[in-house]
Amino acid sequence: MKRLFALLMLLAAHAQAVDASFGGHGMALFGGKEALYLSHLPMFHAPHDYQVVLQVHLADATQDAMLRARLDGKTALWTVDPVPFELSRLGPTTSNPLRQFKADIVLGHFEQGGKQQYAGQLVVVDKVLVYRQLAPQPHVSARAHYLPVGRFLVKEIDSRPDFDHIVAMATASTQPVDVAKAALAEPAAAALAKAANVKVLGTIYYFTDDLK
Repeated sequence: MKRLFALLMLLAAHAQAVDASFGGHGMALFGGKEALYLSHLPMFHAPHDYQVVLQVHLADATQDAMLRARLDGKTALWTVDPVPFELSRLGPTTSNPLRQFKADIVLGHFEQGGKQQYAGQLVVVDKVLVYRQLAPQPHVSARAHYLPVGRFLVKEIDSRPDFDHIVAMATASTQPVDVAKAALAEPAAAALAKAANVKVLGTIYYFTDDLK
């Protein structure tokens, strides 16, 4: 309740200075020794109606190295809970790009019983890999399209309803992956491995509730 009150107060204070994308934008965290990535947890309404994938690092080099080592080769879910910001500042046409933000880093889902591991970390944005607004109209795609992000695959949100899916692979894939889709069922690891021609280590994140 205290967190909600603080967020409402912050929203009111910034009402005249921010756009509709301002909010607390939770993200899934994945990666390893070679890189860290964040994937915004989207919904089909403002301020969360964007699929965004970032390559990042922690400003604290010691914490950054520790985090990469803990993530490397594993499929446990990690998330980040940032201070509120305008998601539009990550877009390609912004005049005020977001270079960094403070966030708590959580083992597990920050809204579903996850445990905070690193508090108040300064996260530096290295690259914006994906930035696209979601279409709110109901529509169906017969296939699931995955974007390669280092040694991971991130499903493109292209239907409504849809599912958010991040998959870890043994090695990097350089090409998008396309597999048959059966409603909101999670595609089989074998199908993804065959399409990518890379061994799949497992699922990092799979969720449907926010994309109905």
